[in-house]
Amino acid sequence: MKAAFLDWDSLNGARLNGQGLDASCLDQLPVEWQYFAKISPQELLDVIRQVDIVVSNKIVLGADLLEQATQLKLICVAATGTNNIDLQSAAKNKIPVCNVRAYASESVVQHVFMLMLNLTRRFGFYQQAVRDGAWQNSDHFCLLTYPIESLTGKTLGIIGYGELGRAVSRMAKQFGMKVLVAESLAGASQTGQTTSEVARVSLETVLSESDFVSLHCPLTEQTNNLIDTKQLALMKKSAMLINTARGGIVNEAALLHALETNQIAGAASDVLIEEPPVNGNPLLESHLQNLIITPHIAWGARQARQQLLDKIAQNISAWLNGALINQVNEA
Repeated sequence: MKAAFLDWDSLNGARLNGQGLDASCLDQLPVEWQYFAKISPQELLDVIRQVDIVVSNKIVLGADLLEQATQLKLICVAATGTNNIDLQSAAKNKIPVCNVRAYASESVVQHVFMLMLNLTRRFGFYQQAVRDGAWQNSDHFCLLTYPIESLTGKTLGIIGYGELGRAVSRMAKQFGMKVLVAESLAGASQTGQTTSEVARVSLETVLSESDFVSLHCPLTEQTNNLIDTKQLALMKKSAMLINTARGGIVNEAALLHALETNQIAGAASDVLIEEPPVNGNPLLESHLQNLIITPHIAWGARQARQQLLDKIAQNISAWLNGALINQVNEA
């Protein structure tokens, strides 16, 4: 039995500084492994024709490849999202696809609140002030040049109330925040209905009444450009937008305009439409102090990545023993 991890470095990027992951959970399986830092297009077709199992984080496995993968018996996605796999083609070729769920909730939640706190505590402003000597030359023991806000008593609006949205909601309540949750965009929950924790309200209500809006929905045709000029105009001038979901959910040009014209007070995004942004990006080039961009690392705590790896091993082990867990197609 042969297996290939197609983009190992996307999961194990910190290996060079001694913080790499423990791959023994995979290596102990009765499988012969090949690990590619990031497989090249030239290698991909040859490899996929020769292995029984592939693990892919972001390497695209389209219909043209899967039609030629006559030996392939299992695809494991090293993530929750499966948009890089042609699920219909995999099912047609009787190749089950399994993903991993609920492995990075703590990491993402901590990143969300790190972004919120950095914005509300004006961390970047104060860090620069110290570097520039403003504190050293102050007449007082503290420097209060920039307004600092507390999260307590603020309203957090959550769009997308799955595993991550619920986890963010629970943490928000620990900060003493009020939580509003947008009704399901898929129509599963109607306005006024309640979950086990909160009542759902309309998207417009979330946008207009929240001090912070945090995105946790998947990128679909329905959510593409979900936050655009019209939606940003509904937000309070003092409100801040947090996006740790997917870049395409927010119209980047509209967000930049809203920040430059003070339609909203600030924003933070861990995601962009193009990743990595090799062709540049207007948000990166703006150098706005009320905008924080991080390089898609909300999920990336070492413990979360290790848990992801362990769950991939569990998916493979179950399949080797005649069972399928976390399957996302109908092969």
